[in-house]
Amino acid sequence: MLLATYRVNSMAYLIKTEIVDVGAKTFVFDSQKTMYGAKNIAEGDTIFIVASATEGGVGLIAMGIVASASATAKKPGIARQTPRVSIAVRRTALAKQRLGRVELKAFSNWNDGRPETELNFKFYRQATNKIGGISDEAAAYLRGFF
Repeated sequence: MLLATYRVNSMAYLIKTEIVDVGAKTFVFDSQKTMYGAKNIAEGDTIFIVASATEGGVGLIAMGIVASASATAKKPGIARQTPRVSIAVRRTALAKQRLGRVELKAFSNWNDGRPETELNFKFYRQATNKIGGISDEAAAYLRGFF
């Protein structure tokens, strides 16, 4: 019998980066910048995939499960480095509605507690591609797009 392993405190994450094949069933992301706790991403975590507008993408494209995750070694001789990880993701669903920079731009009252504002703040305030941890509320909001 095959037993599945589940993390007790699994989190949800979002990755915003260049996506070459939006219809892929699996994605591999090498040496991605991490923010908002994403250095702790692990196998079994939920991840939402956003095709970066700065790379010609359309926004939210898919949801998946992290199949593997490993920390990227820091470069020697550089004092301050953002942690990076490499992950493989198995797609579980394709987005049915558009959600990108244009749709989230209006949500800029950083203290309003809305999931849309959290996503705008964490992923669109800077053009940087990254993996970031998101709240349960933001994850629930994003699930509504599938």
